[in-house]
Amino acid sequence: MIDLRSDTVTRPDKGMREAMYRAEVGDDVFGEDPTITQLQDTVADLLGKEAALFVPSGVMANQLGVLVHTQPGTEVIVERRSHIPNYEGASPSWLASVQLCPIDGERGILNPDAVRSAIRPGNYGQPATSLICLENTHNLAGGIAQSVEQLQAITDVAKEYQLPTHLDGARLWNAGIAQDVPFRAFASLFDTVSVCLSKGLGAPVGSLFCGSKESINKAHALRKRLGGGMRQVGILGAAGLYAIQNNLERLAQDHANAKKLALAFADLPNFSLNLDDIHTNIVYVDVLAPLTVSSVLSALEKEQVYLIPTGPNTIRAVTHLDVSERDIDQTIHVLHRTFGPHAIAT
Repeated sequence: MIDLRSDTVTRPDKGMREAMYRAEVGDDVFGEDPTITQLQDTVADLLGKEAALFVPSGVMANQLGVLVHTQPGTEVIVERRSHIPNYEGASPSWLASVQLCPIDGERGILNPDAVRSAIRPGNYGQPATSLICLENTHNLAGGIAQSVEQLQAITDVAKEYQLPTHLDGARLWNAGIAQDVPFRAFASLFDTVSVCLSKGLGAPVGSLFCGSKESINKAHALRKRLGGGMRQVGILGAAGLYAIQNNLERLAQDHANAKKLALAFADLPNFSLNLDDIHTNIVYVDVLAPLTVSSVLSALEKEQVYLIPTGPNTIRAVTHLDVSERDIDQTIHVLHRTFGPHAIAT
């Protein structure tokens, strides 16, 4: 089975399981789990932040960003296709009593002037803008890795209006490796940052919310209210530490595998994609007639290759540490045999 549905499907390998087994633990609600403390300190240092807080999920980490920085009845600027407005269950309105102001980006990248025009001071009948949130890498834009300069163009606008900023960095690790840029170069632009351990790095559970000590102290209380306070969670923290120590640099192989797969799709009839958009480990492919998304996915599933639909005419493949270059070669062989010119003609 070659599972390209997401980089969330990875499973702990033998080394990670051994680290989890040997983890020193304590009650983290009391701040007494040494492994979690080490993980938080390690990630805070990688991102150049004063402190970090381990949480169960990326959604919780992002919602801590919203809760820490906003007040009820205000508005948060986001890119329209980013994760927060699309895949977090309307949490900002449900938890923080704020509304979102989605702005269209170009390949997930916001225009500074568009952001400036969307900022509202708040008056009778209008909410005040309280926060700007960005995403890097940008999932729905195809794993686009925004540069430090592109991100700074937006955070400079935020500073101009004295607005806080939060970065959804679930795949920030991919952005840093793809551009050979220190992770802290991205994180330093934002007041708070979330990063995920259970995607490209392969840990089974966990994200971290990072920022100033003041932000993390506030987030610690909010995490408890959200049900995210856990006890001997160092078992999971050990998986995260192992992932950071062993799986960061190897993300480059995922990126190379994604590019190789994208090139194969581009060579086939009835598939279309922009190779310039393949920055990291995500490949979006348009399916052209006479093929359909369902027919493509069904044919691949018969060959034990799994992708997911992401629109009426679009499929997605995501490379990760459980997919080797040999797996990609096998997938390409299946694609050519099933959807090559001769196969389509017959």
